[in-house]
Amino acid sequence: MTTSPHTTPDISPSPGSTLAGVACGAIAGALWGLVFLAPKLLDAFNPFLLASGRYIFYGLISAALLAPRWRKLVAKLTRREWLALAWLGFVGNTLYYVLLSTSVQVGDIAITALVIGFLPVAVTILGSRARNAVPLVRLLPSLLLCAAGAICIGWQTLAEPASGHVSARVTGLLCAVGALVSWTAYAMGNSRWLKQLKDVSPHDWNLLTGIVTGAQGLLLLPLALSLDTTHHSGSEWAWLATVLISVTIIASIFGNLFWNRMSRLLPLTLAGQMILFETLFALIYGFLWEYRLPNPLETAAFVLLVLSVLSCIAAHREKPPTSWRRTASEAQPSSR
Repeated sequence: MTTSPHTTPDISPSPGSTLAGVACGAIAGALWGLVFLAPKLLDAFNPFLLASGRYIFYGLISAALLAPRWRKLVAKLTRREWLALAWLGFVGNTLYYVLLSTSVQVGDIAITALVIGFLPVAVTILGSRARNAVPLVRLLPSLLLCAAGAICIGWQTLAEPASGHVSARVTGLLCAVGALVSWTAYAMGNSRWLKQLKDVSPHDWNLLTGIVTGAQGLLLLPLALSLDTTHHSGSEWAWLATVLISVTIIASIFGNLFWNRMSRLLPLTLAGQMILFETLFALIYGFLWEYRLPNPLETAAFVLLVLSVLSCIAAHREKPPTSWRRTASEAQPSSR
């Protein structure tokens, strides 16, 4: 997709919309954090099967929810929107979850959450190029706190005794980096499309993404089944379906709904920081999975990441220069 950064101005949000947007981002992060657990719960199945099954269910549920207004909604879409949905569904769902599941299964939740934790940095830096965005220099304290928190998590992860083969750990790390790149592309593109859409609600856009991703899941299914050479019992297949349906409803339906609402309330530079909540909750769920409390380094990482979000919010609430404020005010009507 070739959307110009100047197509949708990044406007300073009001205090009310900022608070609502942050709340939506926190809820989305809490729901999305659960997807890090699914590969561990389903480690008997390959990542392609996890992604295929999850998004087939996502597509079926989305189609059922959209059925009553399908014809009216489709009439509002052009070929350009369908291509955008296909691209966003691939990079933000199919490819992302294959890479994330592989990273969790061959590595662990902590290292995966660490790498995904760099998403706010990547999105914020790219979003700062948009017209009327908060200058990068004002976001520097937030970025430094985010980086410090990620370093704490990484230090703790690397300080632990190495387990497994080096090649497996390298594969897990590379897959996590790939997931980072994939979801950064999705976050940028999805935010801009939501700001451009006039007649499609965030909820309907989410369900349309689900339908397109479901079709991709069907195309992926033959490959997923051919790679699954392990014999599974009936109870294992039932467990697979239960977990994937739960993840679909919790993360893909409700998580994406809250994220899309947040994307319309906050500018891209601030929306990028909200991804930190997914990292925080993923680590919490990881601690619960391992039946332990966070150690001092992990606690420090939590504090630094939360301070990073608060610092970013404070930067967006600072009054911009008069000329910047006038430009933003003039651009406001075209961004709604």
